[in-house]
Amino acid sequence: MKPTLAVFKLASCDGCQLTLLDCEDELLALAGEVEISHFLEASSSVTGGPYDLTLVEGSVTTAADAERVRAIRAASRHLVTIGACATAGGIQALRNYADVDAYRRVVYAHPEYIDTLATSTPVSAHVDVDFELRGCPIDKRQLIEVITAFLAGRKPDVPNNSVCFECKRRGTVCVTVAHGTPCLGPVTHAGCGALCPAYQRGCFGCFGPSGSVNLPALIPVLRRDGLDEDDVQRLLHTFNTAAFDKELSP
Repeated sequence: MKPTLAVFKLASCDGCQLTLLDCEDELLALAGEVEISHFLEASSSVTGGPYDLTLVEGSVTTAADAERVRAIRAASRHLVTIGACATAGGIQALRNYADVDAYRRVVYAHPEYIDTLATSTPVSAHVDVDFELRGCPIDKRQLIEVITAFLAGRKPDVPNNSVCFECKRRGTVCVTVAHGTPCLGPVTHAGCGALCPAYQRGCFGCFGPSGSVNLPALIPVLRRDGLDEDDVQRLLHTFNTAAFDKELSP
């Protein structure tokens, strides 16, 4: 029998699931090797678990999310979280630093109908996760590598180094050294192919912290390159706000 693959969504924009659909030719080959048992973005056909490999997109933002992800974990032999929302709480983790009840009263006409947690957290805060694939959105080459690796019973070959390595590999001149452009590349996980620096823009940290991060050492460089304290906070408080904030915690 073919191994079973399931894809689930929590609080997210669906972009990482769309990355899987964007694999095109690779997806056709993959579909011949696995049985896609649950993937509502692609098909309404659903088969119950257990699943050999489950991909989960999105953060845990409600009590129902937390209960659901525990059920998904129980039905999955391997569970891989995909994207910044699932691995770090996503941009919605900005709520973690604010008064959620106040927002709810201001935004919604009937806040009593809105059931939400005070924080947005990664899946790993609630259940054991076998692998975290970072990005906003994830990189399709890394996604195929992760799926292939788990189905083959080996460790995924996804480097844990920084975007600076990718700049050097593609021959991109460092935007900070050459132009004084603020850039999070030295502390950001590789995977995007150094897309922004290749177009003379600083890295925005879409893939979250890399495996060896010295964020406190980078902040003075960002200030040297023209960012004040508020600018630095805005740069860090985007796709992976909770993950970068954790790197700054004593």
